[in-house]
Amino acid sequence: MVCWGILTKVTYPRVNLLGVQVSAINIPQALEAIDSWIHNGQSNYVCVTPAHSVMECYDHPDIKDIFNSSGLTTPDGMPLVWWLRWHGQRHVDRVYGPDLMLAVCQDSSEKGYRHFLYGGAPGVAGALSDSLKSRFPGLQITGCYTPPFRELTPEEDRLVISQIEASQADIVWVGISSPRQDCWMSEHVGRVGAPVLIGVGAAFDFLSGLKRQAPKWIQRSGFEWLFRLLNEPRRLWRRYLLLYPRFIFLVLGQVFVEVFGQPRN
Repeated sequence: MVCWGILTKVTYPRVNLLGVQVSAINIPQALEAIDSWIHNGQSNYVCVTPAHSVMECYDHPDIKDIFNSSGLTTPDGMPLVWWLRWHGQRHVDRVYGPDLMLAVCQDSSEKGYRHFLYGGAPGVAGALSDSLKSRFPGLQITGCYTPPFRELTPEEDRLVISQIEASQADIVWVGISSPRQDCWMSEHVGRVGAPVLIGVGAAFDFLSGLKRQAPKWIQRSGFEWLFRLLNEPRRLWRRYLLLYPRFIFLVLGQVFVEVFGQPRN
């Protein structure tokens, strides 16, 4: 565990999945790493990683480099959890964006960490702030910013950086969908003052109450994708009906190579 006043570097093993080095962790270990970075002043970002993000990395080597350079690339999705467990990491559990956000906020309400919310549609970050403060009395959310649905101009970007720095945030939550949020974190880590950046995508919508989350039993079954597809077919059909079958095919290919071609990593 991290001790106050002692510089301790917390690291966890990673397992290769289609070229993405996924962190073999669970939520308590993610909290330990985040706590370590804040106390040691280490600048790091966390990529919360479902199967569609793995496919983005597979198709775009520059994005894969961003995920592989993160402080943590967490298994957000049961297929990734099953993959890590198959590779001997029995302690691994799902590190799902909304669950991670709630766990960090609960921890922060006791430790006094300050938070900045970057992302969401207009009004969502404010609603999320209200919801989190209601759930965790004493939680410090010291700033919010809703970016436009386009790239920021250099001047806008400088203003956002100044706003985050002025908030004295320890953690910046980024909710602008993957891989856009992961690229943003890679570009801004170490530049915004806050030591920790965490990309949580749809957690802004779920925890603000804008969208429904799948029941826990569906999340644990590996069929959350079907729940989300049925709720947002127009937005998500390409992801789940095109990317996911390809993901399964490629993973089976890696299994074949590892079992019959060479020893597993």
